[in-house]
Amino acid sequence: MNGIVLLLGATALFALAYFGYGRLLERVLGVDPARKTPAFEKGDGVDYVPAHPAVLFGHHFASIAGAGPIVGPIAAAYFGWGAVVAWVVLGCIFIGAVHDMVSLWLSVRHEGRSIASVIETVLGRPGKLLFLLFCWSTLVLVCAEFTRQVALTFVNAPAVATASLLFIALAVVFGVATNRFKVPLLPATAVFVPVMFACIWVGTKCPLDLVALCGLSKGGAQTVWTIVLLAYCFLASTLPVWLLLQPRDYLNSYLLYAMMALGFLGVFVAAPAVNLDAFAGWHAPNAKGAMMPLFPFLFITIACGACSGFHSLVASGTTAKQLASERHVRPVAYGGMLLEGILAILALLAVGTLAQPELLSRLGSESAVGLFAGGLASFCAKLGLPYEAGKVFMSLAVSAFLMTSVDTATRLARFTWQELFTGAQGRTRPPNPFASPVSNMYVATGLVVALVALLLLGNPEAAKNLWNVFASANQLLAGLTLFTASLWLYKNRKAWWVTLFPMLFMLAVSSAGLWLLCTGSWKAGNPTLGAVTAALLALAAVLVLLAVVRFAQARKTRA
Repeated sequence: MNGIVLLLGATALFALAYFGYGRLLERVLGVDPARKTPAFEKGDGVDYVPAHPAVLFGHHFASIAGAGPIVGPIAAAYFGWGAVVAWVVLGCIFIGAVHDMVSLWLSVRHEGRSIASVIETVLGRPGKLLFLLFCWSTLVLVCAEFTRQVALTFVNAPAVATASLLFIALAVVFGVATNRFKVPLLPATAVFVPVMFACIWVGTKCPLDLVALCGLSKGGAQTVWTIVLLAYCFLASTLPVWLLLQPRDYLNSYLLYAMMALGFLGVFVAAPAVNLDAFAGWHAPNAKGAMMPLFPFLFITIACGACSGFHSLVASGTTAKQLASERHVRPVAYGGMLLEGILAILALLAVGTLAQPELLSRLGSESAVGLFAGGLASFCAKLGLPYEAGKVFMSLAVSAFLMTSVDTATRLARFTWQELFTGAQGRTRPPNPFASPVSNMYVATGLVVALVALLLLGNPEAAKNLWNVFASANQLLAGLTLFTASLWLYKNRKAWWVTLFPMLFMLAVSSAGLWLLCTGSWKAGNPTLGAVTAALLALAAVLVLLAVVRFAQARKTRA
């Protein structure tokens, strides 16, 4: 199979879905461009800030992508390229993009509040609190896993560390220029984007190699970078969104677009042959030699490239608070997910030139991010870009993906924790006397940062297993979000089938995955991991049971 055919075919299907199924969803939901959004109704200059659609798309896409659409398809490639492509394309169009679009729209129609507020309207306050606890736990896992990956990247590629820190400073200047001095977006972009790319060159000339500069071991350097990143996350969560989070994500999005454009062009010039097996069977050996069932592990391993529950937290957390018009719901949410699907196909092609045995061998000794950077760099070498420079650039772009997910996840965890204590708007019972100090944004952020530090620094070896728990919890979160959307659509007499069938599939694969992970952890003598997965399963089971009861009640009322 030729890589060009795969990439063009997937892109064509995504384009058809955007203009076809995406418009159908707009009609089903009743998207109204004339309706005022929460960014204007509740504008506070901190969290609720209307954004230009290009700025918002950059923030949203950079936040949802992370390393998922890169790591997932590569890690699951042992099932065969055909299985990966089928799940990415079909999952993205009919499940992931639907999940993201509905999550954003529901949040916008509920004052920009989290998806948990929608749950309260259909499951009551107990359902909301249970869901918030599940979301908060998942976000802590997201922050921990992605922080670990960024710190490791900084150690292995010091040039990336230098450039990333320069990007942060540059973003603050950009935010002040466009929001306080009212510099128009277009000229500001024309100036700051080239400067951002110049920072990459500075990074290659002045790499922040803590091992060489400070005489630290690699483990010591990773610890230092972890602490620095956690400090950054604290600032990103508490500073006004226009000052750091929004401009950094917007500027970094150009870095990510450039990476994808280079990868796209590289594929067309290199015309790579896909040498992986098309289908390795319903059970296939992974990099460790263990036989893994395609169901459910293909659909759990590939999350962000096809469907990811984390996206609902981004859409209903930060994106909904910055949406200037409901007209932007489809391009930001549905379009952002489809673009992530293209990135997932590029990630597959980056390792697709390897034969099946070589892929398994290299996955056992190299990181998926390193394989991705090396694969795309080899394609770009056909364009005249030196291989090593290309690899540094690709690694930097992935690091940018990760950091935007980390800082957004920290802010979302803060929102979630605050919502646990402040409750829904309009509650008549007396407010919680502890709500003010506990839900203070500095306290809420500090708690998240402290827990992430405990997970990463308390037991670094155990932290390496975080991805498995995160991936399963992430897909279960998607299933629960789709469950909520289905109930809300049914209650409001809208076409709830658009989320019903995706919900049933996601609940099935995530529950099966968590169950296998839970039983496997106990058998392997890892009770901590087993207990965590068991708790997540129990929490989800209670939520589903509560939803079934409410559905039965709604059906009687509707009849």
